[in-house]
Amino acid sequence: MVQDSEQRAPSVTPATPARVLLPSILPAVAVGVVSCLVLVGVSVAAEELQDLLWGPLPDALGIGRYSVAWMFVMLVATGAAVGLVVWKVPGHAGPDPATVGLDAPVLPPAVLPGLLLATALMLAGGPSLGPENPIIAVNVGLAVWLGGRALPRAPGRMWPALAEAATIGALFGTPVAAALVISEALAREETRGLLWDNLFPPLTAAAAGALTATLVEHPSFDLDLPSFGRPGWGDLSAALVVASAGALLGMGAVRSFPHVHGAFRRLRHPMLMLPAGGAVLGVLAALGGHLTLFKGLDEIAVLARDPEGRSAGEFAVLTVVKLAALVVAASCGFRGGRIFPAVFAGTALGLCAHALVSGVHPSVGVSAGALGMLLAITRQGWVSLFVAAVLVASPGVIALLCIASLPAWLLVTGRPQMQLRPDGTPVR
Repeated sequence: MVQDSEQRAPSVTPATPARVLLPSILPAVAVGVVSCLVLVGVSVAAEELQDLLWGPLPDALGIGRYSVAWMFVMLVATGAAVGLVVWKVPGHAGPDPATVGLDAPVLPPAVLPGLLLATALMLAGGPSLGPENPIIAVNVGLAVWLGGRALPRAPGRMWPALAEAATIGALFGTPVAAALVISEALAREETRGLLWDNLFPPLTAAAAGALTATLVEHPSFDLDLPSFGRPGWGDLSAALVVASAGALLGMGAVRSFPHVHGAFRRLRHPMLMLPAGGAVLGVLAALGGHLTLFKGLDEIAVLARDPEGRSAGEFAVLTVVKLAALVVAASCGFRGGRIFPAVFAGTALGLCAHALVSGVHPSVGVSAGALGMLLAITRQGWVSLFVAAVLVASPGVIALLCIASLPAWLLVTGRPQMQLRPDGTPVR
C-alpha cells in the first residue's frame, strides 16, 4: 500500500538553488540598462529629426507642415532614404521585416548600425510602424556579441532572452509586459525548474530596463479618458462586441498582408519597393490625415483628448486608413513593429463605437478595440490584455477585458499571423 501511494504521488518540480540564480543578476542588469539606452537613443534621435522634417523645413519652404503635398513628399523621400540604407549599407538592415516578430533572430554585429539607421529614418519620416521589432533585434545582437565576449561560459540562449525582456520592459516602462511575453514563450518550450526560476534573469533585465526608462523618459500609456466606475451588463456587451469587431478587422489586415507583401516583392529592388510603399502611404495619409502617420502613440493621446470631437464616420476612416498604412509599411520593407499602430487602430475603433452608440463608455470602447486588434495583429494574448488595460488605468475594466478576450481569441486562433516565412507563406 505504501509503495502504491508513493508511485501515485505527484512529481514535484525541483527548484533552482539561489546560488545558481545570483550570478545572473549583474549581467541581467547590464543588459537591461544598455538595451533601454539603445531604445532611448534611437527614439530621441528620431524625434529630433522628426521635429526638423515636419517643422522648420516645411516652414522654410513655405509648405504646410501636414499638407497633402508635404506628407506625400516626405513619405516617398523616407522610402528612398531607407531603401538606400537597405541597398548599400553592410548587412542590408537585416532580414525582410515581414518575416520577423518580437522573437528576434541573432544578427551579426555588422548588420546592427544599418538596422538602427533604417529604424530612425522610418520613425522620423512618418510610416505607420513602431520601434519594437528592430530595437529588440539590435539589442539581441548586441547582447549576444558583447555578452559572449564578457562571459564566454554563460549559456548562449541566455543573452537573447535578457535582451528581449529588457527592451520590452523599457518600451512599456514596466517589467510586467516582459514577464507576460516570456511566460507565453516558456509555455511553448521545454524548461527545467519552476516558472519563476526561469523568469528570474529576464525579469531582472526587464526591471532594469523599465527603471532606466522611467528615470530617463517617464513613459505612460494612460490616455486620461473619462473615469470608469463599476461595470454593468451594458459594458460587458459593448466590450464583447467591440473586441470581436477589432479582432475581425485585424484579421482582415492579416489576410491581406501576404498579398500586399507579394506585390511589393515583385519590384525586387529596395530602391523601388520602399519609395513605392512611401507613395502608397502618402495617398493613405491624404485620405486619413496626419494623425494616421508615425507609430501612433502620441496620436492616440490626441484622439482620446476629445472623444466627442469626431463623428463615427471620421473615426471609422482613421481606423481603416491606419490599418491599411500598417499593412503597407510592414510589407514594402520599412523596419518597424506593429504593436503601436495596432493600438491606434483599436483606439479609433473604440471611439467609433462610442460615437455610434453613446452608451458605449469611451474607456470600454478604447480598451476593447485595442484588445481585439492586438490579438489579431500580434497573437500575444497576455500582452494584448496588458496594453488594453493600461490605456485606461481603471481596475473595473480588467474583468471586462478578460471576458471579451475569449470570443476574440476564438476568432483569431489557428488563423494566419501577420508574419511570413522566408518563402512568403503566412506563419500560423
